[in-house]
Amino acid sequence: MNQELDFMFVKYARVWIPDVEEVWKSAELTKDYRHGDGVLQLQLEDGKELEYKLDPKTNNLPHLRNPDILVGENDLTALSYLHEPAVLHNLKVRFTDSKLIYTYCGIVLVAINPYETLPIYGTDIIYAYSGQNMGDMDPHIFAVAEEAYKQMARDERNQSIIVSGESGAGKTVSAKYAMRYFATVSGSASEANVEEKVLASNPIMESIGNAKTTRNDNSSRFGKYIEIGFDKKYRIIGANMRTYLLEKSRVVFQADEERNYHIFYQLCASAHLPEFKALKLGKAGEFHYTKQGKNPVIDGVDDAKEMSTTRNAFTLLGVNESYQLGLFQILASILHLGNVEVKDRDSDSSIIPPNNGHLSVFCELMGVTYQDMSHWLCHKKLKTATETYIKPVPKLQAINARDALAKHIYAKLFNWIVDHVNKALHSTVKQHSFIGVLDIYGFETFEINSFEQFCINYANEKLQQQFNMHVFKLEQEEYMKEQIPWTLIDFYDNQPCINLIEAKMGILDLLDEECKMPKGSDDSWAQKLYNTHLKTCALFEKPRMSNKAFIIQHFADKVEYQCDGFLEKNKDTVNEEQIHVLKASKKFDLLVELFRDEEKATSPTGAAPATGGRTRLSVKPDKNKAGQASKEHKKTVGLQFRNSLQLLMETLNATTPHYVRCIKPNDYKYAFTFDPKRAVQQLRACGVLETIRISAAGFPSRWTYQEFFSRYRVLMKQKDVLTDRKMTCKNVLEKLVQDPDKYQFGKTKIFFRAGQVAYLEKLRADKLRAACIRIQKTIRCWLARKKYLRMKHAATTIQRYVRGYQARCLAKFLRRTRAAIIIQKYQRMYVQRTCYKRKQAAALAMQCILRAYMARQLYKSLLREHKAIIIQKMVRGWLARQWFKRSLRAIVYLQCCIRRMRAKRELKKLKIEARSVEHFKKLNIGMENKIMQLQRRIDEQNKENRGLSERLNSLEVSHAAESERLRVELTRLRGAEEDAKNNANKVTSLLEEVERLRKDLQNTQKEKKAIEDWARTYQDEMEQMISELKEQNHLLKNEKNDLNRLIQEQSQQWKEKMQRALKEETEQLENDLNEERSRYQNLLTEHLRLEEKYDDLKEEITLAVNIPKPGHRRTDSTHSSNESECTYNSEFAESEDGTRGGEDAIKGILDMSLFLKLQKRVSELEQEKQSLQNELDRREEQFQRARARDDEEHKKARSAELEYESLKRQELESENKKLKHDLNEMRQSLRGSAEASSAAPGSPAYTVLLDQLNASNEELEVRKEEVLILRSQLVSQKEAMQHKETMTEPLPYIEDVQKLTDAKEISQAYMGLKDTNRLLESQLQAQRRSHENEVEVLRGELQSVKEENNRQQQLLAQNLQLPPEARIEASLQHEITRLTNENLELHSDDPKEYKAYRISMLRRMVDLMEQLEKQDKTVRKLKKQLKVFAKKINDLEGGQMDVSPGQTTDEPVHPVNIPRREKDFQGMLEYKKEDELKLVKNLILELKPRGVAVNLIPGLPAYILFMCLRHADYINDDQKVRSLLTSVINSIKKILKKRGDDFETVSFWLSNTCRFLHCLKQYSGDEQFMKHNTTKQNDHCLSNFDLAEYRQVLSDLAIQIYQQLIKCMENILQPMIVSGMLEHETIQGVSGVKPTGLRKRTSSIADEGTYTLDSIIRQLNSFHSIMCQHGTDPELIKQVVKQQFYIIGAVTLNNLLLRKDMCSWSKGMQIRYNVSQLEEWLRDKNLMTCGAKETLEPLIQAAQLLQVKKKTDEDAEAICSMCNSLSTAQIVKVLNLYTPVNAFEERVSVLFIRTIQTRLRDRKESPQLLMDTKLIYPVTFPFNPSSLALETIQIPSSLNVGFLTRV
Repeated sequence: MNQELDFMFVKYARVWIPDVEEVWKSAELTKDYRHGDGVLQLQLEDGKELEYKLDPKTNNLPHLRNPDILVGENDLTALSYLHEPAVLHNLKVRFTDSKLIYTYCGIVLVAINPYETLPIYGTDIIYAYSGQNMGDMDPHIFAVAEEAYKQMARDERNQSIIVSGESGAGKTVSAKYAMRYFATVSGSASEANVEEKVLASNPIMESIGNAKTTRNDNSSRFGKYIEIGFDKKYRIIGANMRTYLLEKSRVVFQADEERNYHIFYQLCASAHLPEFKALKLGKAGEFHYTKQGKNPVIDGVDDAKEMSTTRNAFTLLGVNESYQLGLFQILASILHLGNVEVKDRDSDSSIIPPNNGHLSVFCELMGVTYQDMSHWLCHKKLKTATETYIKPVPKLQAINARDALAKHIYAKLFNWIVDHVNKALHSTVKQHSFIGVLDIYGFETFEINSFEQFCINYANEKLQQQFNMHVFKLEQEEYMKEQIPWTLIDFYDNQPCINLIEAKMGILDLLDEECKMPKGSDDSWAQKLYNTHLKTCALFEKPRMSNKAFIIQHFADKVEYQCDGFLEKNKDTVNEEQIHVLKASKKFDLLVELFRDEEKATSPTGAAPATGGRTRLSVKPDKNKAGQASKEHKKTVGLQFRNSLQLLMETLNATTPHYVRCIKPNDYKYAFTFDPKRAVQQLRACGVLETIRISAAGFPSRWTYQEFFSRYRVLMKQKDVLTDRKMTCKNVLEKLVQDPDKYQFGKTKIFFRAGQVAYLEKLRADKLRAACIRIQKTIRCWLARKKYLRMKHAATTIQRYVRGYQARCLAKFLRRTRAAIIIQKYQRMYVQRTCYKRKQAAALAMQCILRAYMARQLYKSLLREHKAIIIQKMVRGWLARQWFKRSLRAIVYLQCCIRRMRAKRELKKLKIEARSVEHFKKLNIGMENKIMQLQRRIDEQNKENRGLSERLNSLEVSHAAESERLRVELTRLRGAEEDAKNNANKVTSLLEEVERLRKDLQNTQKEKKAIEDWARTYQDEMEQMISELKEQNHLLKNEKNDLNRLIQEQSQQWKEKMQRALKEETEQLENDLNEERSRYQNLLTEHLRLEEKYDDLKEEITLAVNIPKPGHRRTDSTHSSNESECTYNSEFAESEDGTRGGEDAIKGILDMSLFLKLQKRVSELEQEKQSLQNELDRREEQFQRARARDDEEHKKARSAELEYESLKRQELESENKKLKHDLNEMRQSLRGSAEASSAAPGSPAYTVLLDQLNASNEELEVRKEEVLILRSQLVSQKEAMQHKETMTEPLPYIEDVQKLTDAKEISQAYMGLKDTNRLLESQLQAQRRSHENEVEVLRGELQSVKEENNRQQQLLAQNLQLPPEARIEASLQHEITRLTNENLELHSDDPKEYKAYRISMLRRMVDLMEQLEKQDKTVRKLKKQLKVFAKKINDLEGGQMDVSPGQTTDEPVHPVNIPRREKDFQGMLEYKKEDELKLVKNLILELKPRGVAVNLIPGLPAYILFMCLRHADYINDDQKVRSLLTSVINSIKKILKKRGDDFETVSFWLSNTCRFLHCLKQYSGDEQFMKHNTTKQNDHCLSNFDLAEYRQVLSDLAIQIYQQLIKCMENILQPMIVSGMLEHETIQGVSGVKPTGLRKRTSSIADEGTYTLDSIIRQLNSFHSIMCQHGTDPELIKQVVKQQFYIIGAVTLNNLLLRKDMCSWSKGMQIRYNVSQLEEWLRDKNLMTCGAKETLEPLIQAAQLLQVKKKTDEDAEAICSMCNSLSTAQIVKVLNLYTPVNAFEERVSVLFIRTIQTRLRDRKESPQLLMDTKLIYPVTFPFNPSSLALETIQIPSSLNVGFLTRV
């Protein structure tokens, strides 16, 4: 092939060269290749130069590399060059760079195991692929499943999905996802949920058939083929599973780092459970069969949790607990059997020690005897023709026998589980078709290959042959379909290899023959193989170094098989006596059942196996004959496998196959790591490269004529373009490609040889490159000239400005020079003058200071001299006085001493004289006289002495004071003296001090001068510092201002932030409310669906049972809740009696697993109901607390208003009493006037008038009581609703949601529906009892109110006798007295009760206030009637007075006609009860919406129905109201069920239902709905019934109609969206078409001209006009439009995320243009505020993402900020899918995508990739009152409701 493309090997061409490490390496030619060159000059991608030598024999050139634009294609067949390196590189780019694991290769889906969980298997992805063509979306396992499902339905042919690959490649997961797709898309045909059972079989089969290997943690060690059965409606009805070649040897042996089957480890991990205690299990490391791999744990897998999943799956499939425990008991026995220790007795025999613990446990669990089992484990029985021998066996054989028994038991158990899984999945319904999913092992080759690998590779040979034939057939069909000459394509036929294995005298035949030989061995078998095939078959070889092995050349590779163990594994022998021992178990029935014939096995649920339906295919040999049971084990494994494989191939050949090839990217389980060596091995082995080779041998590239024209239009000239696209393409190709063999023209496509598309792409790129060069040349010339002209203009401008600037600078310099001179002059003068003034001031200052200093010194010296003189004077005086005082004291002292001495001498002389008598006598002479004289003198002396004493005392006091003063003065003088002495001493020191001070003065003067200098410097510095501080101050002020501004900004930001937070919280609350609404509305939808399903089930069961049901009346499932309350009990009883026989018959048909499941479901529902009831009680308590708190808060605020209203009430009562009094007076006057008249008192006119007055008075009293009762109920309900609205959560809505949650759960089966209906009935009766209790309480209150009314009437009668002025005062006094007494009584009894009483009284006053307002209206009405009656009376009196006097009394009196005033039309319509069905039929069931919408007013049926309802309310007929409302609701449901797919019908009844609901609100009498009413409309309000409950029912009905409208609209829009928004080129010529592969679009291309953007806009216009014609509320239209745009945006974005071919720059432009057109439509319809534009924001951002730059970090930041409505997964997906359409665009680098992921990793968002297209926004119905007056409505005759009477 490459020789034909020599012209492509030019410089810069890229090629692939072989490489040891990377298999293939890319290189670029540095020199053109010329024919005959033996060397190519290449340069590798790393810059290394290389000379590539061509093979001299073949001279084959290396493979050319595809253009970059083709790299990463969804389909490998879309590549221009189809060869191994191109395939490998394309897979690597998609896998590692784009993270895409699926790729098409023609009809094959290549799936690479990512070893990472990817979010591409959700339910949203399933629904995105559902209904799509296989080429429309990106490759996916769901696309293959959808193709199989679609072909099954379209072609009526069974399908098969063949999944193959190595261990660890992901086969099991792929098969699992395919089955999940079928289960999700198709659903089940019965209530048994078969799809759940099919999926539940996966964990069971994985636990018993999967194990950990070195290559895979969950490797399937068996092959399986699951047939999923479908009925005629293509819903799942059942399934059947076949298994192939279970690896039994794994039970007893595991290699290093491997495990046994998962079930053993799950069992050990759950050994602590109570039910498993009897199994005596431990950890997995304690058992020989589970510890050989030395790694019993798988990372990330919890075996205990997996065990729980397995048990739940068993339960779901109907295997009861006893059978489950039996299964686990057998598995535990196998583990214990593996731990049985066998010891040597001698060389030829062995023994098991007695009382072996594990064998004892084994025997106990199996129910067999210890002696028998231990004996036959160590012995065997030999049979001859005549005798039977029992022979001991050595230890090795005994261990092998033990292991063989374990394997045999496990194999039996495996088959038993498979059989019962099939029984659980089997259906009694006849199977119409099936889809088979084959999960089988891929081609295997190891270092040591044995019997298992031989069988696996044999199966792959058969599958590869079937695959090759199918690919060949498809190629042939394609060529024949396009009418292209068919040439035989040579492809590899592996029939010789298959014959080598399975033909007569083939390998399997020789193996079976050797097994029959008595002394057959592996060696002898090998010799037979050599002798038979070595020389006759080229595919069979013998190894050089071995005589016990052989080599087979398979289609994938050569494999060497070791003969050791082939015979043993083929025979699969087990000791028959051991089996007999197990069969003899009497305690364990399940064990016996394992070895029993298949038809005798019982169902694990206890029921007999069901019959009927299609016969299932079994892989095991036929065991129906009893004689064959004993020989069952003698059938070889090879023969069984060959038969089952032959059966499988017959099945596959009878179906349409679909192929999935799973590839293992590396052996280390690294996520998204691609090993080219391992990948290319598997690609060769699985047949992908063979598919490529077959495709490349013909015409692999295929284009439609339109695609070819769109892509290569640039290569055509204008004259070449014709109207006929086919002829245009032919003419162009003949010019472009000279060799006609390189292409062929089909009917609809052009077929190209390999490499031709690359050649055309090269021509296209060259043409575009040449055009780009010419464009660049022209643009660069234009840019250069523009640049030159700009530079020239700029130069002249710069020169002009520079010269002007220089002139200005010169003038400025001269001015500055002159100014400088002047400034210098004045500055110098100022400096000199300042210096002079400073010196002058300094001199004057110094003189002043010096003179002052000298004056101060002189003053100080004079002051010192003066003070010294004073001191001297004082001192000298003090000294003189001291000398005088001392002299005086000395003199006195001397005098005293002398006088004392003389006195002593005199005394001595007198003493001597006294002693002598004579002297005494002489002395006594004249003594008496002397004594008297002396006495007188003594008295005088005493008196004088007293005076002197007093004087002395005073003198002493004064002397003491003076002496004290003198003493102080003396002390002071002494101190002064001492100071003087000291001062005298200090004079010298002072003189010295003065001298020193003079020196200091001089120094000080010097320092002063220095200080002055420093001061000046400091002053300058301070001035500078002050200036700096001023500047800093200025800066600080600025900073302060900035800070203030910043603070203000921050406060503003905080304010805005708080506002945003408040807004976000408000939005969150709104979102929560919308979620609650959405959940509630979804529950309504689910409830409706369950009702319809319930009706269908009842009909099906009725037809199936075919038993007459006398008296049974089927209740329509669409009855309203009010009717159900009244009629449900009787109807349920009748239906229960009527269908009891039918239920008995059904029990024999339904599967027992259904009953078990429903019983469990009922218990779960009861528990959930209890939890919901508890939650309801808790919410009610919260509501009560909130209401009490609100009452407390509002009580104070309402007190003043209530007082005012009470006074108003009293005034109205008094006015009412006055009116009654006036009425009585008028009666009396009438009686008086009647008696006074000439007519008889019993005249007819008078009697009629009195009767009318009495009736009016009685009616007034009755109406008062009714108004009192109704108003009290309305007010209480109104208060309750107000309290509920103030709470954060809408409790009534939550209660409804909780009720409907129960209904949602009743979706499992018919029995579940019946039980739940009974449960709901009991709840309904409980509610009814509580309602009756409330009624009793209300009746008691009513009785008390009546008594109070009687008392008030008595009081009224008393007050009527009083004058009018005293009536009000008396009534007030009475009311105050009564309330005071009640208050005192209550307050004294119980303060709490008193408080409650106060609250109740306040409420009662409110009731009375409203009652009086009603009475006021009644009084005004009675006044009007009285006026009419008065007028009639006057007319009557006038007529009586005109009677002639001559008329006799005997003459008969003619009755008088009282003229009645013609009533105005009250806006009511009267109908008879029997006309109700006719009304519903004509107005709903048979009404044509188109005629009503066009010719009559919008909502006319709703107005008519409401007017009929008003009349039923007016006549107080509750049965008629209920019947009418129920009939209306059921009829609307019926017409919607019948014509629910007609948008016009659904829109019409949505509009009318909303209008009917608005009428019920507008005329309900509630204040909140009467604000916009006219007076006449308020008079038309309903007077007798509160229809709030029916308003809720109608609201629910409107929600259901709205959802039906959305579904109908979605069904119409869905086919248009993808074609109109994505595929159609609204802007012609922008999008480019890339080459497509085999999986190209088949239907969308043909539909391109059908649906465009204009089609979508026309349809939107149609929807909008229809809703407007029907009078739909504007707010509701906005919600519908928002939902429409959401569907358009979501579907478009989802398809964009799943289609690689749509992710390009040009497609982003197309999408943005389409979105702009939709926005323009919104503007035209004035709907921009409805929120529809916001729903398109994710699509807009995705389109912008396709168009923005995607290179730098700044681009990444811009993308992150721009795409805030897209999730991280969606952004990364778009970047990964971005595909350049032209060679000039660049791909997004992996590094850039990782940068985006890093920046977005902190986002908290849902990992969901696709938008939910099933999402329906919660709908609201804002109150929209009508201004239309009911009395003005005219009913046209075309409605056929002439039986209605206007009232």
